[in-house]
Amino acid sequence: MTTQLEILLDKIKILESELIEELQKQEEEFSYEIHKRRVHFEDNMIIRHREYVKRVLSYISDAPLKHILSVPFIWSCIVPALLMDVTVSVYQWVCFPVYGIPKVKRQDYIVFDRQYLNYLNIIEKINCAYCSYVNGLIAYVQEIAARTEQFWCPIKHARRIKNLHSRYRKFINYGDAESYRSTVEIIRHDFKDLG
Repeated sequence: MTTQLEILLDKIKILESELIEELQKQEEEFSYEIHKRRVHFEDNMIIRHREYVKRVLSYISDAPLKHILSVPFIWSCIVPALLMDVTVSVYQWVCFPVYGIPKVKRQDYIVFDRQYLNYLNIIEKINCAYCSYVNGLIAYVQEIAARTEQFWCPIKHARRIKNLHSRYRKFINYGDAESYRSTVEIIRHDFKDLG
């Protein structure tokens, strides 16, 4: 029996797919194509982009001092991020085969493509790469954690949570002891939607 919550979660998944599809329409509007994960702009668009690049010295001299002073704090996060990346990747490589959980593809979450934007200067491209890495890493880690939670504790929370991860819709309702005992083993191995 499908619950109202499951219906809503399915609608959200459909809307997310539509959103991604709509975002992909930008390829045509901004004259680029993607081949083998590499972005290719039409020559006339590259020329137009270069007209908008802000020179490095201007970029630095226009930056507020408080932004410049905060740079070491921003970049100090790279060390724990790299450690988390290595730790979580090794965890999934070792444990997921043991549990029968499909591995998360890093390349689906950590995407570097802003270096193809010719209107960004080198500092902006480095900053974009940093943000792409850290935000992609967090999404990658969340997916690994979601699959782990599905295996070990597929129970919805009683309290409202801000963000539902990709596996949450498969979880058993909070307080439903009978469903937990009768379906937990099925849910632990229900990854067929990942294809």
